[in-house]
Amino acid sequence: MKEMRDILVVDDEPVILEGISKVCSGDGLSVDMAENGAAALAMLSLRPYRIVVCDIMMPQLDGFQFLEEAARRKLSSLVVMATGFSTLENTVKSLSCGAVDFIPKPFTADELLSVIRRTMRLSAMLGPASSGEPGPQACLVHVAPPQRYYRMGYISWALVEDAGTVLTGVTDLFMRSLGEVSGVSLLPAGREIAQGNSCAEIRSADGMAHGVMCPVSGKVLERNAAAEAGPELLEKDPYFSGWMYRLLPSDLERDLQRLLAGSSGKF
Repeated sequence: MKEMRDILVVDDEPVILEGISKVCSGDGLSVDMAENGAAALAMLSLRPYRIVVCDIMMPQLDGFQFLEEAARRKLSSLVVMATGFSTLENTVKSLSCGAVDFIPKPFTADELLSVIRRTMRLSAMLGPASSGEPGPQACLVHVAPPQRYYRMGYISWALVEDAGTVLTGVTDLFMRSLGEVSGVSLLPAGREIAQGNSCAEIRSADGMAHGVMCPVSGKVLERNAAAEAGPELLEKDPYFSGWMYRLLPSDLERDLQRLLAGSSGKF
């Protein structure tokens, strides 16, 4: 097994391959490219990568099939999906199928780097299998969402309240992947939010802005002003006093079917 490299980019569009490679290489990361899923799997059989950035819509082997095969082979890489704005539903699905994050197309250099940097931190915290053993190493101590909660990958969570409203927030693991946090910006009450769209911005000390994907669609009834004023609340108590929004859901049954149980999953 060859030495581990940082990123493998998988896309059938040369301009996307070159764009991601240029930005990530400029950030000091080692990058290889594959023009389809089959080629990527062949490369992954020869050497480990910390991150695979994979397009969803590809001929022959699409992103979901790649995720399925990567899971079957117990590959150690963390997978980040790349998708167009018109396929956010597919993005939500990819997070329930094993991807840890996504990059929207078209993306800016900063949008790309915010995802790559937090996924690299997540990879370092999980202790990827540099020894060649398959699968992420379960060495990271973190707090998973409680059993009654639903989660969108490792990014955000939702809790259905007795009154039919929904509390939402970010997971402990997502907060840890940001490093030091410098600020939080929330949407005002009255705004409509769609599942899978960014509903909040958390700024890390390295100057990056990180969008938080909303786990359910609905109208913002209330935002947690205390969490916005003191981002340390999100770090210390993300599942209770560190909630972000209380929403009036618009299609709760559909949205919950796309989420995972709070305490389930490989992390």
